[in-house]
Amino acid sequence: MPIKPAPFRPSLPKTPTGVAGFDEITMGGLPTGRPSLVCGATGSGKTLFAATFLVNGAVKYGEPGVFMSFEERAEDLAANVASLGYDLEALVAEGRLGIDHVHIARNEIEETGEYDLEGLFVRLGFAVDQIGAKRVVLDTLESLFSSLSDEAVLRAELRRLFSWIKARGLTAIITGEQGEGRFTRHGLEEYVSDCVVLLDNRVQDQVTTRRLRVVKYRGSAHGTNEYPFLINDHGISVLPVTGASLSYSVSDEVMSSGVGGIDAMLGKGGFFRGSSVLLSGLAGTGKTTFAATFADAACTRGERCLFFVFEESAEQICRNARSVGLDLQRHVESGLLRFEAARPSLYGLEMHLARIHRDLDAFRPAVVVVDPISAFRGPDLEVYAALLRMVDLLKSRRITGLFTSLRGDGGLQDAEDQGLSSLMDSWIKLQTVEANGEMNRTLYIIKSRGMSHSNQVREYVMSGTGIGLIEPYIGPGGVLTGSARITQVAREEAMQLHRRQKAERRQQALERRRAALERQIAEMRASLETEEEEAAGWLREEELRELVLKQDREVLASRRSAAE
Repeated sequence: MPIKPAPFRPSLPKTPTGVAGFDEITMGGLPTGRPSLVCGATGSGKTLFAATFLVNGAVKYGEPGVFMSFEERAEDLAANVASLGYDLEALVAEGRLGIDHVHIARNEIEETGEYDLEGLFVRLGFAVDQIGAKRVVLDTLESLFSSLSDEAVLRAELRRLFSWIKARGLTAIITGEQGEGRFTRHGLEEYVSDCVVLLDNRVQDQVTTRRLRVVKYRGSAHGTNEYPFLINDHGISVLPVTGASLSYSVSDEVMSSGVGGIDAMLGKGGFFRGSSVLLSGLAGTGKTTFAATFADAACTRGERCLFFVFEESAEQICRNARSVGLDLQRHVESGLLRFEAARPSLYGLEMHLARIHRDLDAFRPAVVVVDPISAFRGPDLEVYAALLRMVDLLKSRRITGLFTSLRGDGGLQDAEDQGLSSLMDSWIKLQTVEANGEMNRTLYIIKSRGMSHSNQVREYVMSGTGIGLIEPYIGPGGVLTGSARITQVAREEAMQLHRRQKAERRQQALERRRAALERQIAEMRASLETEEEEAAGWLREEELRELVLKQDREVLASRRSAAE
């Protein structure tokens, strides 16, 4: 049976905004040739979003634009967006951007007769034709209709304005102030707009988080979640919420941790590339030092490392790393290592995530260090969700992540790891052991997925040559560390020396006895030889006596015969 072709579904033409992340959420950008409403409360970033849309169109996509402002003068607007790195005056001089300030003062307007926007259309049309604009921004709509109280006339003029924009084929952004219980003060613009984007500047626990939501988008699918977005000197960036899919690829390549002893404890000789590693322990166990060693090893291999710190400055980490023989500053100067230091309270969780997302896009590291995740505070579910998205973000890009966590009591179950331990591929626990009036450091590997690993508790020391693991010593009372280990080793060496000396003395006594016995045997052998010689002499004398007697008998016998 032949397969029927899928029905033709024409795609809606879209105009990219150039705002990082927003075009992915809207699957291409704003609807081409149609008006879009960007609304939000004061300070939510509407004007900056609209200005970014125009600047990116002129610079990246070759589409000139017109910015018609009903509140800010051209020079004020240029000064405000300069903080994003935009030079509006240069774009205006090049003919790629037009800025028109329409002064509307409510106290100077008297409502008489019919209200229409014909003058606005003429003025806007002239600005558009002058530079051949493809994009338009009207900022803000409330100022334009501030003196109009008839809702029916307002609705009619809004429809007329939007129809004029569509007839001219202009891709437009119209900004509006958020009203009480409505997206805008008039509550009408969202109904006649083809796309509505809501910006929100939310404050929770004295921390501000900017969020963006696409309320509607006629003729197109779009992301419906609330997305954090960031405004700084790099512009505007929106963080798409990561999906629940676990379809990211994995690698069999192994990379060194920078500590030879840990590599030896891992069955493969290191961590899998693209995996996530948790390093947890009490304060003073050297978590940041391990993280610095990990980063140094990556940079030494020629890989880029992005180091997020939330409790120390970059200079402080570099200074402290020198005490264990690490020169991180040289990696910073070479461009392989980049520090991003900020207090957790500076942004909300979503803003931190958006910031990390933006930095990953800009720096493209192979290794990321987050020190520590325990610095994040907030509702447990929100913290867990943010950290989960952070882990998924790194895994989806096959970036090896090292996360440090301050544990409250060193136990395996501790809320300070924010529930992240179950998501980690490898987990190394650092702890301190008190014995004989001193504190010593030990570590062991709780888990390392995909490889066999040592289950021994290993003592480690941090010195001017780096981090070194000491061979484990297991005595009758368990694992000994520090001076207790040294004392026990010395005691056993003394006992071994005593046993060796005792064995040597016994051996010497045996040698002396053997020598005495050998002397006795030699004396007895000499005595025996003397007796043998004496016996042989006696035997020779006896034989000689018998021979003489025999001869005498023969002589006597011969004499008798002669006498007869």
